[in-house]
Amino acid sequence: MPGIDEVMNQANLEMKNLTGIVVTTGPGSYTGVRIGVATAKAMASSLDIPLYEVSSLELLAQNGKYTSTVICPFIDARRGQVYAGLYESNDGEVSQIREDELVLMSDLLKELDTLERNVLFLSLDLENHKEQIQEVLGERAIFGGATDNRTKPSEMIHLASKKDAATNVDTVVPRYLQLAEAEKNIQKESRDDG
Repeated sequence: MPGIDEVMNQANLEMKNLTGIVVTTGPGSYTGVRIGVATAKAMASSLDIPLYEVSSLELLAQNGKYTSTVICPFIDARRGQVYAGLYESNDGEVSQIREDELVLMSDLLKELDTLERNVLFLSLDLENHKEQIQEVLGERAIFGGATDNRTKPSEMIHLASKKDAATNVDTVVPRYLQLAEAEKNIQKESRDDG
């Protein structure tokens, strides 16, 4: 909340000036997504303004909107896994060609290799996977620059402008794509006890 206050003060705005809120619902950090979604829902509800949700990966893919390659935004999920989606652009409009999912990076790269197309990789976690990507795709692997690997608020607003607002803020929930470690442990314990 202090960060929101600071941004509002810098923009010389008050909460009553807001006409809508856009939130990324994941995938991403469990805690970050959960806090962001809860904060957005509370603000939209208390201000009685529309709430729009976008995928973190869909948002990141917008940075490749002027390419003719396959666009592969991803977020490191540890243990060799990534949250990833596949997108492509047509005249500056990005569309999804494969659903966002949790996948082993090695399996994703095998699939991308069969496409025989150039692939633009966008991620803040690029350095963790760059060597593996180059080994499989070679010169077909294209990497975004520093600013390309970050989501942009202007693109968030652009995406929201093409979506319907949530009819009920309670329906907006994080998209984790996998269980949290604590949830996995609880399930494992209940299976072991049963």
